[in-house]
Amino acid sequence: MKHVDRILEQWGRVRPDLDVTPMGLTGRLKRIARILEREMEPVFAAHGLNLASFDVLATLLRSGEPYQLSPGELIENTMVTSGTMTNRIDQLVKGGLVERVPNPKDGRSVHIALTKRGKRVIDRAIEDHVQNLHRLTGGLDENAFAKLDRLLDQYLVALETDD
Repeated sequence: MKHVDRILEQWGRVRPDLDVTPMGLTGRLKRIARILEREMEPVFAAHGLNLASFDVLATLLRSGEPYQLSPGELIENTMVTSGTMTNRIDQLVKGGLVERVPNPKDGRSVHIALTKRGKRVIDRAIEDHVQNLHRLTGGLDENAFAKLDRLLDQYLVALETDD
């Protein structure tokens, strides 16, 4: 019996008065998320990154040239707190992957920009990451993949609307 199914069966025995069906969905999603992160970490590590640093560098890269954003824009695009972002930026600056550059529109503030080294690292890392994601989703045929993607999008929209 699969892990989540076993948990549902146990709850059914102990508390048959409760409809624990949502536990199945959320339990499976949590297990999938953990497995995906565990399978992505080695790809990031091969480039000297972790999930957090990859997230910042990828956000800067996908912002397009000149590959720089304000700290506030980075926070908005990665959904982390300002304290967390400051720590991530500090670590990436130490690693020579990003730099703080004066904001051309407001000299009192800075933008966070990819360095040449940072651009090289994230370009290689994103290629390996995408290849890994194809491997991780390869167990689904095209129709199942599209259906699951639509269903998860619908579920996410419903949850984010409640925010």
